[in-house]
Amino acid sequence: MALHSTQISPENFPTHFYHVLDDGRVQCDVCPRECKLHEGQRGLCFVRACKDGAVVLTSYGRASGFCIDPIEKKPLHHFLPGAPVLSFGTAGCNLACKFCQNWDISKSRQFDTLSDIAQPEDIALAAQKHDCRAVAYTYNDPIIFLEYAIDVAAACAKLEIKNVAVSAGYVNAGARAVFFGAMDAVNIDLKSFNDDFYHRLCGGTLAPVLDTLIYLKHETDAWLELTTLLIPGENDSPEEIDAMTRWVVRELGPDVPMHFSAFHPAWKMADLPATDPSVVRRARDIAIKNGVRYAYCGNVHDDRGENTYCHRCDHLLIARWGYELSRWGLDTQGRCAACGTPCAGVFEKEPGRWGNRRLPVRIAVRGRTA
Repeated sequence: MALHSTQISPENFPTHFYHVLDDGRVQCDVCPRECKLHEGQRGLCFVRACKDGAVVLTSYGRASGFCIDPIEKKPLHHFLPGAPVLSFGTAGCNLACKFCQNWDISKSRQFDTLSDIAQPEDIALAAQKHDCRAVAYTYNDPIIFLEYAIDVAAACAKLEIKNVAVSAGYVNAGARAVFFGAMDAVNIDLKSFNDDFYHRLCGGTLAPVLDTLIYLKHETDAWLELTTLLIPGENDSPEEIDAMTRWVVRELGPDVPMHFSAFHPAWKMADLPATDPSVVRRARDIAIKNGVRYAYCGNVHDDRGENTYCHRCDHLLIARWGYELSRWGLDTQGRCAACGTPCAGVFEKEPGRWGNRRLPVRIAVRGRTA
């Protein structure tokens, strides 16, 4: 069920996760940043603000754009492979990553970024019309537009459309339960396994992210995958990857897929070199050595690092070229066709056929056809 009526003015959309301090300010309780706001002030995320003594969401119903992507782009390799997913985000972010690859959206402080207007029901209907198996909350962190995302998720669930969150997992426990309780699959950006990295380069801390991962794995039914962007000299050492992957296997289990991707110069770290593909392959090798059953090389071509193999007999289960599926080695029950071992994930009887396509979508206001 949606948390709110979607008829409330988007600029003044009420929220639940805040409380009033003794000095009259209001504290936003969505994420560990816990911004304390005077009347008229915005949090670091830009979209949550203090108005009339309460925290409101100022971006409800407004998005930076809608696009149909392959679900592999999220990236999710074990959740409805090959399926098309309707993706959207808003503006702002609750972290301040100096290396942000989507900085034009996540660091935006201009409402001109929010060019598309859409109510939750309109988004669900657009996904249904375009035969999307899921809606993805992505591009910037959906934690900051939690109320909007939850209402969209409720509308999608009524039409049997799945919900996918792409998030950094930087969220407090109360909001965490409400938000992720509405999601069917999640990719968490585990930026580093070093608290100093989070402090220097993201303006955050590592512990809440690890708490989120443990919560997702052990207290929800959402399918979970992880992504780490490897930045030269910052989080790409063999020692750090070794510690990270050992923790994942110990605390989350061997079946949680891990994606290692290459950094490209961006935002405030444009002076660094791009990650050498060999570093990405090395991270994957370390993960597999430490017991991660499904480890992937992202955004660099690697014949083996893009594919899914049976962890028992090494049979090729899913072959990929970029976002295109080129071979399918699972039976209709999601098991290895060679030895019958189940492959961890959420699979349909046949893979999707969306491939590498990217299709921008405009969603009309007030029920007109998308």
